[in-house]
Amino acid sequence: MTTTTKYVIKYKLNGERRFEFAQLSSNSVEEAKQALAKIHDASDEITDINVSKAL
Repeated sequence: MTTTTKYVIKYKLNGERRFEFAQLSSNSVEEAKQALAKIHDASDEITDINVSKAL
């Protein structure tokens, strides 16, 4: 079983600043992109992704 940690993902969705919390196994941008792809449409533009540990 993989250990996960709660992270906050800060990003821009179609030019609008947003943030989401996610349980990820690491703070990699690639894993964050996969998590964001699950909750947003494929047509949405997701940019400026920053991942940090939630307090």
